[in-house]
Amino acid sequence: MLFSFTPHFRPSWSASGGQENTQQQTRISCKDVPAETLYDVLHDTRYRKKWDSNMIETYDIGRLTVNADVGYYSWKCPSPLKNRDFVTLRSWLPLGNDYMIINYSVKHPKYPPRKDFVRAVSLQTGYLIKANGDGACILYYLTQVDPRGSLPKWVVNRVSQFVAPKAMKKIYKAGLKYPEWKRKHDPGYKPWVYPEQNTLPSVSLAELSVQHADSLENIDETGLTEDHLSTSDHEA
Repeated sequence: MLFSFTPHFRPSWSASGGQENTQQQTRISCKDVPAETLYDVLHDTRYRKKWDSNMIETYDIGRLTVNADVGYYSWKCPSPLKNRDFVTLRSWLPLGNDYMIINYSVKHPKYPPRKDFVRAVSLQTGYLIKANGDGACILYYLTQVDPRGSLPKWVVNRVSQFVAPKAMKKIYKAGLKYPEWKRKHDPGYKPWVYPEQNTLPSVSLAELSVQHADSLENIDETGLTEDHLSTSDHEA
């Protein structure tokens, strides 16, 4: 067995039955992907386009320090739900043979909410990559997200049963293919490892503020049914 997957999903429901935020914890054990490789996969935005089928767009906005930056990510939700996007402050830290990446949502004056997306909020999201013997690692993932809307319960069930496990498996498979891909695409370029390579514009912490969920639009999608899902959504 190349990997094992352990999910834990805990939704938080409002009194009206709508979802306020969700907390999810998962773990995947990869016996043939080194920790440093998986760390590179999670950082490399160019490579993400190759494996993250839920991503619409992602890019780095600017850097705060040698191990912190601000970025944008938009996410394709199952139709007929509206797509979500995030602006987050991300920081990372090598811990010997292990690695940590965390993020939370912030407000940036040049990247306000867009009309074609619902601006969601990452309250806390983190990856912990622990070395697990020679050429292997365990990836721990924790996220607490406010999707800014009252979602149907079937959406939460779908995420816990299908979307989250598949996403973790995609990261694992991406780790297997990354070394070969990287050899053909700027193999020495890793600004998350070599900060002198980072050419992003500087961002001052004074430009940013924590993105509070209650300052954003809240939409009600509880009336949407799973029957409206397209075939591609069921297969996702």
